[in-house]
Amino acid sequence: MHCSESVIRLVAQRCGIEASELGKKRKAGVLKSVASRTAFLTNRMHRIRFIYTPKHCSWLNQIEIWFSILVRRLIRRGNFASKQDLKGQILSFIRYFNQTMAKPFKWTYLGKVLQR
Repeated sequence: MHCSESVIRLVAQRCGIEASELGKKRKAGVLKSVASRTAFLTNRMHRIRFIYTPKHCSWLNQIEIWFSILVRRLIRRGNFASKQDLKGQILSFIRYFNQTMAKPFKWTYLGKVLQR
């Protein structure tokens, strides 16, 4: 989890929390430790709240597969005049993909416990 001092200060600023309330790095307050920073970033009372998802989960595998298709079929060989052109071509590819190529991904992992 990324919870550097700069991230804490940015979130505090955006939430209207004074910098003086954050304490000192490795000494006191929110900035004292990774645990206190994590608690601050995940606080439900703040306007900005971080929600951490597991990095080994099924939705992440699916989106990685889809992004690899996007890169192989469009971006790697693409020629884009501007960011707007890139955006337009990606949106066109998404429409084309959904109409012609979309199908469920086949899973190969059987759920067996990994050996160490």
